[in-house]
Amino acid sequence: MRIAVLKESAPGETRVAATPDTVKKFVSLGHSVTVAAGAGVNASVPDQHYKDAGAEVSADGGIGGADLVVKVRRPTDAEIGTMKPGAGFASLLEPYGDKAVIDALAKAKIDALAMEFIPRISRAQSMDALSSQANLAGYRAVIEAAALYGRAFPMMMTAAGTVAAAKVFVMGVGVAGLQAIATARRLGAVVSATDVRPATKEQVASLGAKFVAVEDEEFKQAETAAGYAKPMSAEYQAKQAALITEHIAKQDVVITTALIPGRAAPVLVTEAQAKSMRPGSVIVDLAVAQGGNCPLSKPDELVEAGGVKIMGFTNLPARLPADASALYAKNLLALLPLLTDKDSKAFAPAWDDEIIKGAMLTKAGAIVHPSLAPASAA
Repeated sequence: MRIAVLKESAPGETRVAATPDTVKKFVSLGHSVTVAAGAGVNASVPDQHYKDAGAEVSADGGIGGADLVVKVRRPTDAEIGTMKPGAGFASLLEPYGDKAVIDALAKAKIDALAMEFIPRISRAQSMDALSSQANLAGYRAVIEAAALYGRAFPMMMTAAGTVAAAKVFVMGVGVAGLQAIATARRLGAVVSATDVRPATKEQVASLGAKFVAVEDEEFKQAETAAGYAKPMSAEYQAKQAALITEHIAKQDVVITTALIPGRAAPVLVTEAQAKSMRPGSVIVDLAVAQGGNCPLSKPDELVEAGGVKIMGFTNLPARLPADASALYAKNLLALLPLLTDKDSKAFAPAWDDEIIKGAMLTKAGAIVHPSLAPASAA
């Protein structure tokens, strides 16, 4: 199988879909790899390192003759037009953001997989790109917050007096939220967290943080089978809002991470709550790409309201390009056996496998993912 690794073209995207380590593994499995010139430069991987690992380097990554094309982000129209019919394509496709790209992939008869649709089952953990990238996003969110915050995070006792520890509140305890809690704790902050899913309470406590939520009967049933938060009743939301409003006013840093694929981000911090924080406080919004958890946040802009700094990041993993690329490349490597015929090494997805079924968006000229096909057909 011929594998093409393309150079990212999205503004601010520094990651790359393969590293010399994964290229070396691809080659050892009997595949040929072509990498686009300069694809890894922003992730501190020069072209020569790919050549040393056994890859060819060309201007376009060998896209026209590739059986499988990999990227971090969605393809451009030109890239779709260059791929041969029947080729496979895998990336973080953001399928709910621009369905025209999915239509174009189907029209070009490309078998496209969305890495963010990899099912969250134990067998697919090594392929879960959403988790690998969210983990780094949670870490980086705290580092960015510490840089914006005009005070120290840990408590410091000096001859001149005591510096109080920063109070950090993490809203949304998924992969990013848990890593944010752990990182803020390592930096010496007093950390609290909230989530409507009851299972997260124990996870928060295990990291040494305080759990903040109205724990009534509705709260105990507030998680879907897929592990996402259920919409809560107006009554519960009112009780939770009162508790959170009181808590936010006492915090120095708030990090919001609540995001559900295909939906607008829920508002977790209202304008009034944000302005209730003392001047110099910081809000970091990780959900700004889908509307934001705070209505004051703007994509990749620093906003100040009443002395409070509000920063919305659309792509935090790209601020850690070497590590983010290494983890994403390993996600793709773990997926490869399900895309390859064991004997011939040809591109041959295991169509009946639940992982491939969950991630495949287009096949043989049609949109096949159930969450997209009905709307596309209409």
